[in-house]
Amino acid sequence: METRTQVGIIGAGPAGLVLAHLLRARGIDCVVLERQTRSHVEARIRAGVLEHGTVDLLTSLGLGDRLHRERMVHHGIELLFEREAHRIPLTELAGREITIYGQHEVVKDLIAAWDGPLHFSVSSVALSALTSTPTVSYVDADGVAQTLHCDVIAGCDGFHGVSRAAIPPGVLTVHQRDYPHAWLGILAEAPPSSEELIYAHSSRGFALHSMRSPTVTRLYLQVRPDEDLAEWPDERIWSELRARLDRSDPAWSLADGPILERSVAAMRSFVVSPMQYGRLFLAGDAAHIVPPTGAKGLNLAVADVKVLADALTAWYASGDATGLDAYSEACLRRVWRVQHFSWWMTSMLHPTSDNDPFDRALQLSQLRYVTSSRAAATSLAENYVGFPFP
Repeated sequence: METRTQVGIIGAGPAGLVLAHLLRARGIDCVVLERQTRSHVEARIRAGVLEHGTVDLLTSLGLGDRLHRERMVHHGIELLFEREAHRIPLTELAGREITIYGQHEVVKDLIAAWDGPLHFSVSSVALSALTSTPTVSYVDADGVAQTLHCDVIAGCDGFHGVSRAAIPPGVLTVHQRDYPHAWLGILAEAPPSSEELIYAHSSRGFALHSMRSPTVTRLYLQVRPDEDLAEWPDERIWSELRARLDRSDPAWSLADGPILERSVAAMRSFVVSPMQYGRLFLAGDAAHIVPPTGAKGLNLAVADVKVLADALTAWYASGDATGLDAYSEACLRRVWRVQHFSWWMTSMLHPTSDNDPFDRALQLSQLRYVTSSRAAATSLAENYVGFPFP
């Protein structure tokens, strides 16, 4: 069966779904294709920190009702080192707050509000004619072969998706850095032990205390990239979290509870340039991956598709392709700022595997500076809360 649309969107994660809503609000037709089931997409536990700009954009699209009811607004974060806690007042320094609201909740809201074509469980997706009239061929959930003709394709299908792989060899320049550590993340049925996020540096390794709701906590431990989850029973996880989050304040304690989910995620920085080829435009994880330390992945994806939606709006309205031609350059300016910030946070907070005394002294020196200098703290705050979207 053959069909036609203006924009074919590959991937129903935050990037693809936000783009779909942006285009629909501007009268541009689109079709969204997703290889996973709806239940799988809605259950994927990912990021939980939303920048002010991301919240504003979702709200402007009429997608913020549940978000505003259930979110947790934070005006600061805590840096913990040498058993002492130091608060960075984000809103005071940068004029913007952050929101705690899980990525899977954002995706649920986006799907629930979408009334356009959205096809789950598609397979055998292939892109062709990218420099002329793009075509997407796929097999739908019923096993029927389909062909979708488009003006433009938006590749929002993540790091392992088909979109980036459809670009001919030699077109893209790949920038990549693999880090010598990973995060063991858990979701626990336990109330948060702090009102704000805690980033902890210790000789035992990095730890992060985050949350998803007043009753669910998200916590992370720095581990090896090849860490075996079988070596981490519940008792060891909680013991290590207590050790790394330990502080001199005797009134503070870490609340624990049943572990609902656990996983190990390697850390990498990855960028391809350009983020476009012909009439294929990459967005989100299809074009770039950042270490999670800066809490930027989802927000960067939303910024990408905001740029793309603005460019497509101008193109369809007047034939002006200036924005489309400049899409990659515009996005990459923000991508590299975020990459640097995420690398800087990662390097400052994660001890090296051999706990090299020189590296540790440099990290502690940087932490002391950031928490004692208003200028340094302001720089951290501005980057953490995110810069306004274009």
